[in-house]
Amino acid sequence: MASRHTDKAFETDLADLRQSLLTMGARIESAIARSVQAVAERDGRIARAVIDEDAEVNRLEVDIDDRCRRIFALRQPAASDLRLITTALKIVTDLERCGDLAVNIAERALDLSEAPPMPANNTLPRLAELAQVQIKKALDAFVAADVDLAAVVLGGEEMLDALFLQLFNELLALMMEDPKFIRRATALMFIAKHLERIGDHATNVAEMVVYMVQGTDIRHPRSRRPPAAPR
Repeated sequence: MASRHTDKAFETDLADLRQSLLTMGARIESAIARSVQAVAERDGRIARAVIDEDAEVNRLEVDIDDRCRRIFALRQPAASDLRLITTALKIVTDLERCGDLAVNIAERALDLSEAPPMPANNTLPRLAELAQVQIKKALDAFVAADVDLAAVVLGGEEMLDALFLQLFNELLALMMEDPKFIRRATALMFIAKHLERIGDHATNVAEMVVYMVQGTDIRHPRSRRPPAAPR
């Protein structure tokens, strides 16, 4: 009976850990979406709300870290359970950084909301949408332990990088054409970089999903190649 009780308590701990990650993931998705909305709508009120709510994301990160440490200390997990907890520790760091990036976008949105509007640009909304799709799919892949969906995220990285480069060049051309746009275009460049970094964190989460499910670490593949034989 004691063993069953222990197993049940362990399952509860793991379920609580997953739920905490889901809660944090939902907050991150919302923060990114609203920071992008604040840029598009030039809405300082939304931007300030994203900035103010970052403290809750930080609290969730600390709570998840504490849960993982307690499970390690008390349950001594092995095999797939150990990979789940290791993945949680990695994912929570990526999520917290995505939250910081959403705050950075919101801060730029706040500045832009107080400046004259910029000429319309179609690339920024596409970049923002893809970054949001990437992080959502990565989190969905974690929830469902879905390696195929994780692979979709990994495959989307090149498109996101291409959109970032396209937007960077468009903003650079705008600044060269008319110097009065330099300050605002520079702010948009920072926003684009933050979105590109969110995509990088989505890739990190997807890679950890593959590790969690298959036990295979696919990060930094080039560093895993054997050195070339001397000639």
